[in-house]
Amino acid sequence: MTRQEYEQKRQQLINEAQGLIDAGKVEEANTKMEEIGNLDQVFDTEAKAQANLRALSASPAPIPGIIGEAAFGDNAGCAGEDVYDSVEYRRAFMNFVLDGVPIPGKFKNASETTKTTDVTSVIAPTLVKKIVEKMEASGMLLPLVTKTSFPAGATIPTSSVKPTAVWVAEGGTSDTQKKPTGQIDIKGYKLRCAISMTLETSVMSLDVFETVFVANVSEAMVKAQEAAFINGTGAGQPEGILTKTPPEGQNVDIAAGKGPAYKDLVDAEAALPLAYENNAVWNMTKKTFMKFYGMTDNDGQPIARVNTGINGKPERTLLGRRTVLNEYMPSLGAAVTDDTVVAFLYNWGDYMFNTNYAMRVKVYEDDDTEDQITKAVMICDGKPVEISSLVTVTQKKGSA
Repeated sequence: MTRQEYEQKRQQLINEAQGLIDAGKVEEANTKMEEIGNLDQVFDTEAKAQANLRALSASPAPIPGIIGEAAFGDNAGCAGEDVYDSVEYRRAFMNFVLDGVPIPGKFKNASETTKTTDVTSVIAPTLVKKIVEKMEASGMLLPLVTKTSFPAGATIPTSSVKPTAVWVAEGGTSDTQKKPTGQIDIKGYKLRCAISMTLETSVMSLDVFETVFVANVSEAMVKAQEAAFINGTGAGQPEGILTKTPPEGQNVDIAAGKGPAYKDLVDAEAALPLAYENNAVWNMTKKTFMKFYGMTDNDGQPIARVNTGINGKPERTLLGRRTVLNEYMPSLGAAVTDDTVVAFLYNWGDYMFNTNYAMRVKVYEDDDTEDQITKAVMICDGKPVEISSLVTVTQKKGSA
């Protein structure tokens, strides 16, 4: 299948799925979207097989820029291996990032059309897996959200992302729950992060390079993603939860000129629907949390606690509920010119983060500073699927 045939077929299926959704035929639309996923999988498999065949048909040659090391690993060139996961390609990728040495032509898939000029080299799957693991380990919000891998451009009914189970009478069906269905349009926003490789490149081994590269990319990606989860505009980036208006009665105001009070937190807890009691968490900055840290309830018991978890990291709770700190929102007590959310409750399982974790890089020179810049690119999108668990604490404009 050529790329043109693939894209035409895929667009046809997307149009058919959209028509079914518009007609209210959600189940048939889901079946059509499964066909799109199967088509993507078939095309990816064929493209990888074609790239591997081209790589195997070329005569192996030493990779420029490698001194004192064997150019090929024990597993390089094995039949059936993902060419981008071979030691040969990983070393070529290292030379490309550190020294600007072009990736050998045999690693480029001629049938692949690159639609942007600033995406030039695939990050090896081994590195991508390490980056994802590092992101999951270091992120505060990323491990909590619901992760999906729908193709960009798809329209997904919300009921397929957050399914529910109901009790029905014998012979009955789940249609009796009459659950309203919405839809989510999956976009393909590009997340770019510029990183700096400052170690001495002449003595850097493959292992050291990959360790430093993973640390740089994962840190930048996590910060950009989690900031978007909270404040993203939804235009050219994921949509943040704080762009949504909470359901009626699920906001607590702190008056201008007033400090935080125990009653504010109690009122926020009372506003949280019981259905979200188990999974909702507090979200705020560390500075805001510390303002609550010295407070006590009516019996003199502290309302905030910091314990050491089994992994050695601090575990914070507020009125017994887990508190997740972030650096992406204003702190309580800061002078604000508009009404500002300074803390909120939310079940992050109701936030969908969509990506296939495929990453590419470009290495270029900054014309103003002559610095070598390495830019990693990932296609992703994120949206709140459900906001019923959102409870906000708003500081009214003025000085607290």
